[in-house]
Formats: sequence, C-alpha cells, structure tokens
Amino acid sequence: MNTKTSYIKASSYEAKNGEVKKVLLLYSGGLDTSVMLKWIQDQYNAEVIALTLDLGQQGDDLEAIREKALKLGAVKAIILDVKEEFANDFLAKGIKANASYQGDYHLSTPIGRAIIAKKAVEIAQKEGADCIAHGCTGKGNDQVRLEGYILALDPTVKIIAPVREWNMDRNEEINYAKKHGIPVPASIDFPYSVDDNMWGMTWEGGEIEEPDQIAPIERFLTTYTLAKNAPDKEELVTLSFKNGLPYKLNGEKLSLANLIVKLNNIAGKHGVGVVQLVEDRLVGVKSGGIYELPAGHVIIEAHKALEKYVSTRQLNELKAMLDIKWAYLCYGALWYDPVMDAINAFNDKVNERAEGVVTVKLFKGTATVVAMNSPYGLDHVSFTHVGGYPFNVNASAGFTEIYSLQMRLANQKKSIID
Repeated sequence: MNTKTSYIKASSYEAKNGEVKKVLLLYSGGLDTSVMLKWIQDQYNAEVIALTLDLGQQGDDLEAIREKALKLGAVKAIILDVKEEFANDFLAKGIKANASYQGDYHLSTPIGRAIIAKKAVEIAQKEGADCIAHGCTGKGNDQVRLEGYILALDPTVKIIAPVREWNMDRNEEINYAKKHGIPVPASIDFPYSVDDNMWGMTWEGGEIEEPDQIAPIERFLTTYTLAKNAPDKEELVTLSFKNGLPYKLNGEKLSLANLIVKLNNIAGKHGVGVVQLVEDRLVGVKSGGIYELPAGHVIIEAHKALEKYVSTRQLNELKAMLDIKWAYLCYGALWYDPVMDAINAFNDKVNERAEGVVTVKLFKGTATVVAMNSPYGLDHVSFTHVGGYPFNVNASAGFTEIYSLQMRLANQKKSIID
C-alpha cells in the first residue's frame, strides 16, 4: 500500500507548471541538486541556469561542479566568487554579535543563506529568470531562510522546492539519477550531508540525528584533525582587532576572508571548533548537528573576551542579552528584518572600542584566551599594580554598607516574620 501523499502548493509564490520559463537553480553539485537540474527541465519544461557561489568551501571542486551542471543540461552554469563580500558584509556582523546559537554553533549555515539569497535574486534579475529553485527539504530551516529572504528582496519571483514536491525517498532518487545518467556517489550508504563555507561545515544525517546514538565522527570529520589526534604541544596565536574585527593573524595583515581561511588550517590542526548539539529548529522539531568551525570558534572567543574587557559591566550585560537575540534572529530566518539592522547598529557602536591584540592558546580541541592588550581596556584589579585610576579602599566599607542595605533589611524583616 502506498502511503505517500501528493504535495499541494498552498502559497502564491510557489511556481506552477507552465507558469515559468527560466529557472535559476542554487546548485551544489551533489545528488539532490543534480537530480533537480534534470527534474525541473522535465516537470516544468523550463530552461535551467545553475548558480554556485564560492563562499570559501573547504571541500568542493567548483570547476568540476560547473562542468557537471552543463553536462546535465543547464543552459548556463555560473560560479560566483563572493568570499570577500561574505566575510566583510555578513560574517563581520556575526563576529560583532559573538554569533552563537544554543551553545557554540557559530551560525555558519544561517549566515551563508543570507548572502546566497541576495546573490540568487541579483543573478536571476540579471539573467531574466522568473523563478528560483533550491534543494532544501520540507522539514528544515533553510527553506524558510531562502524563500523568506528571496521574497523580501524580490516579491515578484516564483520559487520551486523540488524536494518538497517530488516525493522520492533516497533509493528512488538514486534510481532516477541512474535512469537519467546522473552520477551517483560511489558509496550510497553514506547518510551524512554537509553544508560548507569558510566559516564552518555543518553535518547532519545518520546517527547525528539520533540523540541516543554516538555518531562515528571519523567517517565524516575528515577535513581537519580530531582533538584526540591533535599535537601534544600547545600553540599560541595572536589576533589583532580594530572596530571589533580581526585584521592581523600572528602579526600578518590579511583581509578578513583570507584570515579566516588561514586560521581554519591553524586551529583545525589542533581539533578546535568541533561542536555537537541537539538544537531547536525553526520549524518546531529538535535537530542533531555536528559542526566544524575552527576559525569561527577562535575568532568568537577572542572577540568576546576583548569586547568584555573594553566595555562597562552594564554594557556587557546588555550586549550579552542582545547577542542571544541576534543569534535567534539569524538562525530564525530574519536576517533582512529591520530589527537586525537596529542590533547591528548597536553592535557597531559597541565595537568602536574593541581594538587590541588577543592571544589564544590552541590545545587538543580547546581555544583559550590567555592574554589581551588594548588601549581601551578598563582598569583591572591587581595585587601589585599601583598605577592607573586611583582606587580608594577607604570607601569600600561604605560602598558595601549602602549596596547591601535592601538585602540586609529584607532579611531582618524575614527574621521577624519567622
């Protein structure tokens, strides 16, 4: 008995057969989007343009992806290098916001979706495409991010989400691929999928999805060194910041994109930035994920410490609360909402003084801030330090008496009642 149900399009922006003529497909080169390239041509009788963005992926052969798209019938295959824009206009905002969602997931995929949608709209308009297609599933966050962002930037465009429509399981998809001469991965028993950009690699599928199972990370975390195999000797790295952004790595001035790429290799050698979470998805279900974020983790730890050093206690408290809100908005598909602009403006202001050099110790999967120097660092307590702002210890007892007054009075009242 076939228990599958047909997909019914309920939203006005979803493309219908005969309604679109040229489709821009966000193409990764994997099995899903390769099947889509053929499927869209057959189902919608439309031309397909494949768009692949270079976001500093750590494991993709982009030229091979372009050639594959053309072989599968794309009328055009575009590879767009957006590494610098991704770093300067998107990741920079995440750094200033200490981007972390429900732990140490530094939001590599959600931030990546924001620029992917922006570029998809730009290229669709340039190429005269009246529809954009993507490879997101019907149970994931990315469908909401991409479709919401695309429509925010161009409300006239139509959207196709083949995975929601075609009702094929993995085996049926593989059979479809074989029937139409679409290359199938050599090992079809590899249930893991990855989203990859310079800020991090997001792994899902297989045992990762099951909270009661231990994922065999050796099978898929092969880009960098696992902590257990990392060197037995620690390594110190320095990051120089200005206006909240790193611009030097170990004294070498680099663009933000190049700094991230270089730091990935340094921190990755020590197994830094591997995070395993069961997180709350936007669409109402829990989701297991394992993330590789070597550079992202080091930068966020360094930035967070420096920002705290140069800010007042009250500012640090407010910033910490807004950082959590920023992360939930970013994860929750609201990058282009005005509330993000407002928080980003606040973060720019706070980071005017986030300047200085931070030293981070890398060792066996950990990144620990061990030293900081900043012209804006606020005075610190010391048993030997006698300079800086004069601290009158004679005022300490009076401060304590006034500061603790209500707490003491409340306890006196409590003792009377008792």
